[in-house]
Formats: sequence, C-alpha cells, structure tokens
Amino acid sequence: MIPIEVSSLKKCYGDLKAVDGISFTVNKGEVFGLLGPNGAGKTTTIEILEGLREKDGGDIKVLGLDPWKNGYELHKKFGVIPQEFTFFEKTTPREAIIYYADLFNVKVDPDEILKEVLLEDSAKVNFDNLSGGQKQKTGLALSLVNTPELLFLDEPTTGLDPNARRAIWDVIRGLKAKGKTIILTTHYLDEAQQLCDRVAIMNHGHIVAMGTSDEIIAQHGSGERLEIHGTEQLAHYIKANTELQVEYDRHRSVISIPLKQKIDALAALAAAEQSKMDWGEIQTRRDSLDDVFVKLVSGRVDEHGEITIENDESKSRQT
Repeated sequence: MIPIEVSSLKKCYGDLKAVDGISFTVNKGEVFGLLGPNGAGKTTTIEILEGLREKDGGDIKVLGLDPWKNGYELHKKFGVIPQEFTFFEKTTPREAIIYYADLFNVKVDPDEILKEVLLEDSAKVNFDNLSGGQKQKTGLALSLVNTPELLFLDEPTTGLDPNARRAIWDVIRGLKAKGKTIILTTHYLDEAQQLCDRVAIMNHGHIVAMGTSDEIIAQHGSGERLEIHGTEQLAHYIKANTELQVEYDRHRSVISIPLKQKIDALAALAAAEQSKMDWGEIQTRRDSLDDVFVKLVSGRVDEHGEITIENDESKSRQT
C-alpha cells in the first residue's frame, strides 16, 4: 500500500486558491519534504492529509483511508509533531509518554521510546527546564507512542541552534532506518537536502518542482560556474575581453561566469589577471537546492538557511 496518494487536490478560501490541483504520492519508508514560502499551500495540504480540513476537490488516500471521512480510525495510525511543540510545564518526558499511552490505550516502554529519540538523559527533567532541542525530542517521542506507520513533522527544527538541529536530524534518520514514512515540512533547505529522499516545492498553490534534490537541481539549475570576488568594473573588463557570459551580483560583490567547458575558467582568470584590478577569492560551484528554490519561487535564502520572499528587484544582473 502506498502511504499517501494525492490526485488533483484543491482547496479554496473564497477567491483564494490555496491548493490548486496538486498531485503526488509518498512511498513507504521514505522521507518526503514539502517545501515552499509562507502562503504556498503547504500547511493547508498537510492539514487536509491529517483530516483537519476538508478538501474542495480531488482524491486523497492516507494509509488507504479518506482522512476526512475516516479521521478517527486514521489518527490512531499516524503521529504528528507540530511546530514549536509544547507540553505541561511540570511534566517530565517519561511522564508525558505514559500519559499519551493512557490516551491511546496502548502499552509502551517509555524508556525504549526515550532511547529512540536520544532523550534518555533527560527522562526525569521537567518540560519547562528542557532545552529547545529536548522539547522537540519530547514531541517526537509522543508522536511514536501509538507505533505509527506515518509521521507528520511540521518544521521540527525551527528556532533550534545548529547542534540541536543536527540531533533532531539523527533522530529522523533513525526513524527512517526503522521503516517509518515521514512527511517533513521545513524552511531550512539544507535540512531538506540532507534528510529527504524526495521533495515537492510549492508556490501559490501549485507544485513547481518535484523529485530528488539532485533531479531538481539538474532540471532547474544553471550548471557549473566560476565565481570571482571582485568589482563590477572587473566584471565589465572580463566581459569585454572574452567571449564569456558574465553576471555580477552587487549584493555579494561576486562575478559569476557559467562554465560551458573547463577552459572557460582559465580564460576568465587570465582576463582578470590582465586587468591589473584587485580581485579576491575564486571558486567553482554548482547550484544547491537553495539556489534552485530561489529561482522557482522568486525568493531568497537568508544566512540561516531560511526562506524569505523578496519583492525587490533582483540584486544580480548581467553585465
């Protein structure tokens, strides 16, 4: 059975088409990332899959069931961790697991679940004394109480420091290794590239790209290029003295030259040297998922790797 099947899904709020006819499947045992800027339709899609909202059109199956019509039965089969998970302040992670087990009327080994989410050392610490990463791990622990086949993880590392983020990554990798199917929404594109087998990028209610990170980069990326830190005057000089395509990014003070062949790099560097102008660090690079995302949704990724939509004119132009 395919855990999630979505065909021509639609959801409108008045004249706003929040989800406009999207289709995708999520295979058993994979981590599937749903990416997009705020307002892209991710949350609405996830809430429909979880049975929290009713669709306006299309067909969906979650673990073989209609999430709206069979919500009670379905909710016993999947786990959810919401963004910025919180719980009773004076309850420990171990007590929280026992409490959830009573709610689901199931028997579990709290210590085994705590071990699975790498939280054994904080089993008896009150929730309000846990770090941000430990609180998110507690949420992950509770999502596993009912032994779910499917997990919905909504931005599980938002606001965490780099070490805590990577600790959560380790937990997610461990869950995948045990055969769990995971739907991950995140604003961190490096996180998606690290964890997801496949991703779907949404914008304005549509899926604008879907596949593995490498497939999306190959399809929508610009290939290998040489980057030279230098002035716009140097960019003009290289352009005038070679047959290369040259672009200049004023925001980063970087000259970018697509490399159709390796020898193009030598031609560009020779021209830079001949110019007698100052220039700094050089590197060759290919587009990352960050770069492709920017192109597809006309946004940018800040220094923390988070997606921000930008309405200003592009800061990069061809010279």
